[in-house]
Amino acid sequence: MTDAPVATTSKDGRFERADASFRDRISPEAGARFAPEAGRYRLYVSLACPWAHRTLVVRALKGLEEAIPVSVVSPLMGANGWEFGGYAGATPDPVFGARFLYEVYQRGGKRYTGKATVPVLWDSKSSVIVNNESSEILRMLNDAFDAFAKRSLADLYPEGLRAEIDIVNARVYEGLNNGVYRAGFAKSQMAYDEAARGVFETLDWMEQRLATRGWLAGDAMTEADIRSFTTLARFDAVYHVHFKCNRRRIIDYPRLAYLARKIYELPGVAETVSFEHIAQHYYRSHPFINPSGLVPLGPSVDFRSTPPP
Repeated sequence: MTDAPVATTSKDGRFERADASFRDRISPEAGARFAPEAGRYRLYVSLACPWAHRTLVVRALKGLEEAIPVSVVSPLMGANGWEFGGYAGATPDPVFGARFLYEVYQRGGKRYTGKATVPVLWDSKSSVIVNNESSEILRMLNDAFDAFAKRSLADLYPEGLRAEIDIVNARVYEGLNNGVYRAGFAKSQMAYDEAARGVFETLDWMEQRLATRGWLAGDAMTEADIRSFTTLARFDAVYHVHFKCNRRRIIDYPRLAYLARKIYELPGVAETVSFEHIAQHYYRSHPFINPSGLVPLGPSVDFRSTPPP
């Protein structure tokens, strides 16, 4: 079992993303198998991965760094998948001394034979993987660890806005979050054209929503904004060129660019963004897209210079 950088595609060349396999939940309810405790759980992440990045942003916004430790894999993904250490900013695995993330999966899900993806929420007490679905881990960090949070943060999934947030999430996931991968990993012109057009139709839709509001759902930041941010943050740096999503850049969308700036400037968020890991991962881990493995010098992305629309 590994997570080698091979994209799975259908017979017509469309990229297909596998569903997450570990779907348990940390809950403060009495009798819950996984109760919130400081230091009990560990996040395994890649600083390059937009799905893992979602969890790091919420962890930072809530001030949960002490309560939930993090292990960071190297940005370079080879035949054995995500690897620990060996690169600035990457860490060793303090739990098992594992070299590769798939070894953690083998420990936490002994019958698991799928891909070893990030993020992973690990329970040190039971030595099992609790969850590896980023959207669900994000919600656990939003509401299950309030007793240990160092920063106050409004509910990112308030009950009165859930229907609207779900609509935004669904559109952005299909067209943008996963859409850039569907374009980049496409193996037919038809599949690429379909995905790439969908990316920019979604960006146009998001930009238009922001014409009458400051955030994508409601009058305050919600999880819909954070789930969008981690793709927006990578777009001009890698998706524009590497995944051939080059009709426009995010800086060509003034409202979306400013949305990214607002989130980037929130306490702790800038520290979760590593353009070094992002560039190294995408340009060097996909030889079927970039056989030379050369990493371009630019572009230089500076969210703080983005003016209000």
